Amino acid sequence: MDENNSKSLDLNSVRKRIDALDRQIQELISARAELALNVGAAKGKLAAAVDYYRPEREAQVLRAVREHNQGPLSDEEMLRLFREIMSACLAQQEPLRIAYLGPEGTFTQQAVQRHFGHSNDTIAVAGIEDVFQQVESKEADFGVVPIENSTQGVVSHTLDIFATSELKICGEITLRVHQNLLSHASDLGKIERIYSHQQSLSQCRRWIQQHLPTAECIAVSSNAEAARRARYSPDAAAIASRAAASIYNLPIKFSAIEDQQDNSTRFLVLGRGLFAASGADKTTLLMATAEGDGPGDLYSLLEPLNRHNINMTRIESRPSRESTWGYVFFIDVLGHAEREPLRSVLAELGKSSSMVRVLGSYPQALAESPDQKNGEK
Repeated sequence: MDENNSKSLDLNSVRKRIDALDRQIQELISARAELALNVGAAKGKLAAAVDYYRPEREAQVLRAVREHNQGPLSDEEMLRLFREIMSACLAQQEPLRIAYLGPEGTFTQQAVQRHFGHSNDTIAVAGIEDVFQQVESKEADFGVVPIENSTQGVVSHTLDIFATSELKICGEITLRVHQNLLSHASDLGKIERIYSHQQSLSQCRRWIQQHLPTAECIAVSSNAEAARRARYSPDAAAIASRAAASIYNLPIKFSAIEDQQDNSTRFLVLGRGLFAASGADKTTLLMATAEGDGPGDLYSLLEPLNRHNINMTRIESRPSRESTWGYVFFIDVLGHAEREPLRSVLAELGKSSSMVRVLGSYPQALAESPDQKNGEK
């Protein structure tokens, strides 16, 4: 037998093995879907799809997937596959309805897909407050909103709405954000206007100054809206995601134009209730001091956290609506509000501060690999 025939037989053998594995994979996925239906039946007749969704359980499954992954697929690829399997299995009961900051093609939509998979019904809305309203009115089961960017800081509008909303934070998502210049212009010299979200314009400030110093920068409600405006204007450009480029049929002139290459955005998942602990959780608190502006007031909020070795990962202050020059504090800590030692700390703080609200206890986001480029607000 000559060498070419030997290679052909080897290749055929490999292909047959792949075909057999594909059948096994399909059978195992079907078996998993059947077990998911059994779980639903065991829970009895529930009101809606949201009653079957357990983010703490999904977080535990995904952590185990990452822990047991031995390659050659990356952790991110393996996690993405399992997210889609879980999403499809859950949708057998009824697809979840997820509201997000639209229109189609925003980074927030990509955050939805990263966290919930694609087997859901999505509702694109025009503003952050509209996402809250959709969840509050039960038009949506969950919502996804941006909360902070690694280079531009907090999205203050999101924080301000939390101060008056009864919704809870049920999860967090972090995405590496890569900005792209989209345009039908034949060359940069023909671009007179750049549309984008204000934060994206800020994230690309140096690049714009270097390459398009005379172009007018126009802030719009989202990067997808920017792409929509630029698609019929050969003298305009948009800074937006690759997804927006595809949806609105805009060529990508330059990719990854953000000033900081580790640029990331964090999103929050909004829901109507708290979920159980997953084992690696974060809690967001809204707090105000009893006295308002006395010496050591902020220390009085933070000291119990330090004394009980509670790790604080973020603190933001926002003007209080209750008093002039008064402030409230948004604080992220590690731990779950219903687990020790945080439960005891919250009880102690409740006696010494004018307001302590748990905005949410939720699984910590699985961090993306440094070379991952799928996350693009």
